[in-house]
Amino acid sequence: MKKLLLIGLLLLQSIATAATGAQDHALIKEAVSAFVQQQTSGLPGKITFKVEEIDRRISLPECRKLEVLLPTGGKLIGRTAVRVRCNEVRGWSISVPVQIRVSTNLLISARALPPGYTLREEDLATQPTETTQSSGISDAKQVVGKVLRHGITAGQILREEMLRPPYSIVQGQAVQLIVRGNKFSIRNEGIALSNASEGQTIQVRTSSGRLLGGIAGVDGVVEIKQ
Repeated sequence: MKKLLLIGLLLLQSIATAATGAQDHALIKEAVSAFVQQQTSGLPGKITFKVEEIDRRISLPECRKLEVLLPTGGKLIGRTAVRVRCNEVRGWSISVPVQIRVSTNLLISARALPPGYTLREEDLATQPTETTQSSGISDAKQVVGKVLRHGITAGQILREEMLRPPYSIVQGQAVQLIVRGNKFSIRNEGIALSNASEGQTIQVRTSSGRLLGGIAGVDGVVEIKQ
């Protein structure tokens, strides 16, 4: 009897929805699902997500032009929300909660490593991880050759903020200074006043004692900014 009553109530609700031209919540959820699936298709690992139910008390005018978008600053990871907008006259907008999980093999340290250590492939291992946060690295190419900012323990998950590029120039090193102009270049010598990786800004002192700022290159070359 209770089951028949519930079916009857659902039928009445469906009829009322059709009569008033209210937006079907199921169509909104379908649009959100398609958007999330498309936006996360290029992410590494296995992606699973759940679109939360929309409050049944929310009644919206029927819309044939639905648009799904990610709010400014939003990320499709963990517990988040997307916006669904009706692009019609007297349109509307609604926020739909979504839970997104990523299952992937994250890189971990195979052993304890000291600060300043340059990572090699044999220093790495993987660990199956399910996360709702955008953290960790799964591609060894992103870490091999990088230098640890601080020491780590065995089994520690590697993250970008733990690593830096190797120094191409070190403090006190003799460097070649290059000033480039229109169809000319001038070379000089100097001493690096700090460490720098390729592409970073560095200060040098010339043989005459002048301080100059430049961009660190390879093979002890510093290109002077003009």
